[in-house]
Amino acid sequence: MSLDHRIVDQGWLADLRASLADDFATQTARLRELTELNADTGDPGEAHNQAALLAAARRNIEQITGALGRISDGTYGLCERCRKSIPAERLEVLPHVRFCVPCQEKQSR
Repeated sequence: MSLDHRIVDQGWLADLRASLADDFATQTARLRELTELNADTGDPGEAHNQAALLAAARRNIEQITGALGRISDGTYGLCERCRKSIPAERLEVLPHVRFCVPCQEKQSR
C-alpha cells in the first residue's frame, strides 16, 4: 500500500497516533526516572552514561512530539526538505522520520 493511501486511512493514522502517544508516555516516564536518579556518584564514567541516557530520552521525546505534530497538521509522511512523500516502508520502521532517504543523506553530511 502506498503512503498516499495510508495517510487517507484514518484508522492507520489513529493507530499510529496512539502508538506514538504510548511511546511518549514511556519516554517521559524514563526521563523522569533518570532525572530523579541523577545523583552524583563521583564516577566520571557513570556520569557520562547518565548524561547520554538523558540526552537519548530527550531526543526521543522531541522526535515523537514532532511526529505527532506532523500528524495533527497534515504533513506527516512528507519530507521536510523536498516535500515529496516518504515511502511507507520507511515510516513503518522509523515513524518519527522527517526526511526521505536522499534528503536524510544530505542532512547528515
